[in-house]
Amino acid sequence: MALAICVFCSSSQRIDRRYLKLAADVGTEIARRGHTLVSGGAVVSSMGAVARAAREAGGRTVGVMPQVLVDMEIADTDSDELIITGDMRERKGLMDARSDAFLVLPGGIGTLEELFEIWTSRVIGMHAKPLVVLDPWGLFTALRHLVTDLYDAGFTRADVFDAITWTTTIDEAMDHLEAPARAISPAPEEIGESAAG
Repeated sequence: MALAICVFCSSSQRIDRRYLKLAADVGTEIARRGHTLVSGGAVVSSMGAVARAAREAGGRTVGVMPQVLVDMEIADTDSDELIITGDMRERKGLMDARSDAFLVLPGGIGTLEELFEIWTSRVIGMHAKPLVVLDPWGLFTALRHLVTDLYDAGFTRADVFDAITWTTTIDEAMDHLEAPARAISPAPEEIGESAAG
């Protein structure tokens, strides 16, 4: 049940260190559970922290980065696979295509853009991949209220709430990311029973 988990997160170097630790802990857990990390391919901030931690824990990392950011010398050249794209749109498309699930950590407008694109495409049925937000300190609380207000005002439909899961712990987030794959994969004991029968 190994997944390619795309993590959207911050590249800002001005954020509190607790966000970097969160990203590192996520990377470690992704690797511990046997999954591959797909990220924006930067070596800085949360992006760098999640990828380094995943590799240190024995995980595989795939970075996707547009040439303009490579030219700024922030590419994670230690990635097991570093894919260079022509622009941001191509980058997001490849990250989406290479991923089985999406995890959003605290971040800025770039992270929000990625979140909204995946969220919208799921609401309209373009994919059914799990989308989970990990928000231990309530950074996105106002966003959740805004979406509720948009729904109440008729600007979105009810399944906007079903298309996303909000979590506060890493274990909770990972369990939600893995749930669809677990639902279609037989448990090891079931495989044994089938072979014996």
